[in-house]
Amino acid sequence: MVSSSFIGSLASRAVFFMSSHIENRADSATYASHTVDGLNALQTWYNRDTGLWDTTGWWNSANCLTVLADFAILDPAASDTLNIPEIIQNTYDQAQKTTVQATKVMTASGLPVSSYTRVSKRAEIGKRGFDNFLNDYYDDEGWWALAMIHSYDVGVRGIGDQQYLQAAMDIFEDMKGGNSTCGGIYWSKVTPYTNAIANELYLSVAASLANRVPDRKDYYLDIAQTQWNWFKSSGLINADNLINDGLTDDCENNGMQTWTYNQGVVLGGLVELSTATGDRSLLDEANTIASAAITHLSKDGILFEGCEPNCGSDGSQFKGIFMRNLHYLQKAQPTDPIKNFLLTNADTIWANNRNDQNQLGGTWEGPYTNATAGTQSSALDVLVAAAAVA
Repeated sequence: MVSSSFIGSLASRAVFFMSSHIENRADSATYASHTVDGLNALQTWYNRDTGLWDTTGWWNSANCLTVLADFAILDPAASDTLNIPEIIQNTYDQAQKTTVQATKVMTASGLPVSSYTRVSKRAEIGKRGFDNFLNDYYDDEGWWALAMIHSYDVGVRGIGDQQYLQAAMDIFEDMKGGNSTCGGIYWSKVTPYTNAIANELYLSVAASLANRVPDRKDYYLDIAQTQWNWFKSSGLINADNLINDGLTDDCENNGMQTWTYNQGVVLGGLVELSTATGDRSLLDEANTIASAAITHLSKDGILFEGCEPNCGSDGSQFKGIFMRNLHYLQKAQPTDPIKNFLLTNADTIWANNRNDQNQLGGTWEGPYTNATAGTQSSALDVLVAAAAVA
C-alpha cells in the first residue's frame, strides 16, 4: 500500500536538494539539440531489414521505438528531419516479420537476463499480422503495446494495415489471458511468477487504451481500475514505498530487488489512469512512489541501478524507463524537485557519459565506457524528458 505520509518528507529535503546545485542549466532547445545528436547515434545500430536495433534485445527495441515516438511528439520538425515517422512504419512492418524466440532466466542477484534468437523472416504477414509482437513473456508484449500506443500518438497512422492502435489492442487481449492465481497477470506463459513489471505494463496499457479508444473506454477503464486496486494492495509495494520484483508462490512480497523500472512504469500508468478518471489523487500516489525511488535509488542526485556497472542488456534499459515515466508525471503534476532531478541527470549524462560520437553509456555519472542501443535509448529518455520540462 502506498503511504502518503512519505510525500514532502525525506525525499523532498535530501536528494532533491542535491539536484539543485547545477547552475546555468541548458534550455529546452539545447536539450532537444542534444537529443537529436543522440538519436543520430542510436540510429547507427538500427537494422532496417529486421526493424530492430542491433546490440540490444527484442523488448529493448520496443523501448528504442518509444523514445523516438516521444521525441517526435515533442518536436515534430526535428522528427521529420530524423525521418522518425518512416522509422516507425518500417519497424511496425519489419519487426512483425522477424520471428524471435525468447528465453529468460534470473541471475542469483535477481537480474533478469533475456536471450533472443532471430529466425529467418517470413515473406508475408497476415492481414492482422500482430503475432510477432507476441511471445511467451507478457512483459515483452507490454513494451510493444506501449510502443505502438506512442507511435499512434505521433499522428502517423501508417499505410495499408499499419494500424498501431489496433496492434496495441490485440497485444493487450493476449496479456489479458495471463491471469495469475495471486491476482493480476503472470510474467510469462511458461513460468508462473507474478512479478511487478508485467503487472505495471498491464495497468499502463489498459489505462492508455481507455484514453484512446472512446467506444471501449469503459471496458479498458474497468480493467485498469481493477488492476491498480489489486496492485496497491498486493504487497508488491513495500514499507519504503518501493516496489519489489514480485510475489512468492504464497502471494507475498518476495523481498527481491527494487529495480528502477519497477518504480517507473507504474507512474505512467497512474498518469493515464488519472486522465481517464479525472482523479488527481492518483498523481499523489505516483508522486509518493517517485519520491521514494529518487531518495533510495540515487547517488549524489544521479539515478543508480544496483547492478551497475554490469547490468547486461536488460538492466541497462531500466533507468531510462523510470525517467521516461517520471517525465510523464512531471508533465501531469509539475514540481520543482522532480524537474531538477530530471535536468541534473540530463546535464550529467551529456557532460560525463558521452564519447566523441555522441554515444551514451550505462553509468550516467561517468566516465563513459561503452554504449549499446540499449544504453543509448535509456540515456535518451532523460534528454527527451529534459527537453520537455526545461
